Amino acid sequence: MAVKSEKPPSTSAGATSAAVYDESKVKTLSSLEHIRLRTGMYIGRLGDGSHPDDGIYVLLKEVIDNGIDEYIMGNGHTIQVEVKDGTARVRDFGRGIPLGKLVECVSVINTGAKYNDDVFQFSVGLNGVGTKAVNALSSHFRVMSIRDGEYAEAAFARGVLLNKKKGAIKQSASEEMRKNGTYVEFTPDTNIFGPYEFNLEFIEKRIRHYAYLNAGLTLTLNGQPYASERGLFDLLSEETGEESLYPLGYYKGAQLEFAFTHTNSYGEEYFSFVNGQFTSDGGTHLSAFKEGFLKGIQAFFKKDYKSEDIREGTIAAVAVKIKNPVFESQTKNKLGNSDIRSTVVQEVKTATEDWLHKNTEAAKKLEQKIAANESLRTELNAVKKEAREAAKKIALKIPKLKDCKYHLEDGERGKSSTIFLTEGDSAAGSLVSSRDVMTQAIFALRGKPENMYSKKRAAIYKNEELYNMMMALGIENDISSLRYARIVIATDADFDGFHIRNLLLTFFLSYFEELVTNGRVFILETPLFRVRTKKETRYCYTEKERDAAMKTLGAQSEVTRFKGLGEISPKEFGQFIGEDMRLVPVSVNQIKVVPQVLNFYMGKNTPERREYIMRNLVADM
Repeated sequence: MAVKSEKPPSTSAGATSAAVYDESKVKTLSSLEHIRLRTGMYIGRLGDGSHPDDGIYVLLKEVIDNGIDEYIMGNGHTIQVEVKDGTARVRDFGRGIPLGKLVECVSVINTGAKYNDDVFQFSVGLNGVGTKAVNALSSHFRVMSIRDGEYAEAAFARGVLLNKKKGAIKQSASEEMRKNGTYVEFTPDTNIFGPYEFNLEFIEKRIRHYAYLNAGLTLTLNGQPYASERGLFDLLSEETGEESLYPLGYYKGAQLEFAFTHTNSYGEEYFSFVNGQFTSDGGTHLSAFKEGFLKGIQAFFKKDYKSEDIREGTIAAVAVKIKNPVFESQTKNKLGNSDIRSTVVQEVKTATEDWLHKNTEAAKKLEQKIAANESLRTELNAVKKEAREAAKKIALKIPKLKDCKYHLEDGERGKSSTIFLTEGDSAAGSLVSSRDVMTQAIFALRGKPENMYSKKRAAIYKNEELYNMMMALGIENDISSLRYARIVIATDADFDGFHIRNLLLTFFLSYFEELVTNGRVFILETPLFRVRTKKETRYCYTEKERDAAMKTLGAQSEVTRFKGLGEISPKEFGQFIGEDMRLVPVSVNQIKVVPQVLNFYMGKNTPERREYIMRNLVADM
């Protein structure tokens, strides 16, 4: 529903109502009040659960991390997780929080044992902040610790202690209940997060990562067990399936573990972890791994291969354990420790070289892959030269691109930079008139782009529109030079619009898969209906919302169905790409399914697709 904002009354320099700045205006917030007021400092984004980095998953992660820390220190081999009806419950079987410090450990900032190296050497959690943030940001928070037949329990609401108790575990309690460990249950506060919903697929993926990173640990999610015997080897095996060109390479040292292989996919894919934390933005450990991997291969083959020829088609997982990790943000997506670089580089180099010596058949296939990459690069360079010459003749500017001022490399302002990929000039017109010119760019497609499934990368350079789009995004060489934080596919909600979405996703997944796996690609949701009276207007995204609005506003309400983005006036469109913009993230659960999905939906198996459509056709009655 659109809401009009009222202008505040104007004041002049000499107005008597000017606020007085004195000692009475200086406030001191408690730690928990500060967490609720400045939530982003502690858990990053808020969100409604539709994105894997949304705050509710950070809360769950912080609780599970405590159980992981216990396992790393040799305590407890099972962690039970249950997520149901908006509430999460986690039970570990570690040592249990010291009973006399239970309340302080979950409510007083900078209280915990993770500052003590004798107790925790490779901590995952937020050093005295994690569980407190969960407590402060939950409408209901309950914690229980069991130690040697005794227990302590406390309940909170939004960080405020409601009650606490302690005593002996009853003799009639189950054997599992009597085991040492910690139990936490929490319900995220809708006053902070708004309406939210846990997505079990996101949680399952994180649970699987925990299992791969902690071989021998069993985690359960709503009763379903997850465990791994071979760590990152299992992770990569699960991700690649039968797509790998040679058997997986694997190494495990005291504080470094990695696995690698190559596939026929374009680009490269990495899973990087620090002390069990998934670092989605990589960091020094990942860059050091890449350098060591390159040097190890060059040393084995005694050839000065170019890095792009070795890395094209690489898929790898790397995990390090560090005593004092330094992350570039509170949510720990990127490692900043520079002191580990040389050690990781040397260990990866030596291990890669040793593995190739022991696996000569795999080494031969790797050599063939590098040679093929060299050949493709040479061919591609020739095509690039022709495409650039042709582009110069068109214009110095990229056609159909309406750029913005700030881009991804421009620090804080660039973090919200967005490019909308629209179909046709009509939709682009509404966007251009209502966008934020500082951070929102638009690239208009002429219509349906070419289906690029199973075509060589050189085909991009022979397609003027896709070439221009690639150059607009800044991803010609690799995604490290991406110009926008978000790539938003903005097409009509009809069959043609859905087809264009699929064609664009095929393009990205075929050549720039990392854009999707790194969470850069989104689908824009715009309202399908407008229901209004003379006094009120409501925008509805589903038929159910439309029916509810019609019921509320009454029989006199007028209903408009938006057939395309171009039908929404610029004045209206602005509110749908502003702060309340609805974006659906495009994600991939497992990399190995991408070729199968693309082949089915975009390949040459028309009879199979037709049979699938007929079998799943739903008729409007």
